[in-house]
Amino acid sequence: MSPLLETITRIRREVCELHAELTRYQLVVWTAGNVSGRIPGHELMVIKPSGVSYDELKPELMVVTDLHGTPVDGDGTLEWGNPRLSPSSDTAAHAYVYRNMPDVGGVVHTHSTYATAWAARGEEIPCVLTMMGDEFGGSIPVGPFALIGDDSIGQGIVATLKNSNSPAVLMQNHGPFTIGKDARSAVKAAVMCEEVARTVHVSRQLGEPLAIDPAQIALLHDRYQNVYGR
Repeated sequence: MSPLLETITRIRREVCELHAELTRYQLVVWTAGNVSGRIPGHELMVIKPSGVSYDELKPELMVVTDLHGTPVDGDGTLEWGNPRLSPSSDTAAHAYVYRNMPDVGGVVHTHSTYATAWAARGEEIPCVLTMMGDEFGGSIPVGPFALIGDDSIGQGIVATLKNSNSPAVLMQNHGPFTIGKDARSAVKAAVMCEEVARTVHVSRQLGEPLAIDPAQIALLHDRYQNVYGR
């Protein structure tokens, strides 16, 4: 097995297994949502097939595409075994992110209840929790409204996150997208996004949450990203 095929096999397995985390943390329903992973060193990505239920997902069903979202299967000498399935309807958005954010190795989209409720309001989640300072480095921003079908959503993700510490964006009237150095990191960001969306919502039912000073947020973020767990 060639090194590229070994990498594709590994990323397919990882991406498949990570979809189970979306259902575990109740971030998706039915066939909604998706995880993708970049193939390091190549203009390729792996993403969930469209319309396949989570309990039917298998590594070999993950679709390999180029970074324009076109399914690919081999280079004349290598067979990657792409299934006869269409990639996720969000593939163009994922691909645009990979093309324009070279440090991103994983992208996740969910319709998790609380984060999507904030997106429906077009309202950012304010940084009122140390957990948010750690993980997001500030508020979770809102991206512009965009229709599915082309890379418009991807453009909104990149425009919103390119100058932000946050690995999550709430696309207006749609839901959260998260990014990470790899697919696992992007899934973690999706889990954390829903957790803080829920907690801040509950806090607001009791009164106005207390904002954290931006200087303290910067210290929290730096420590968590560069010291914590190392």
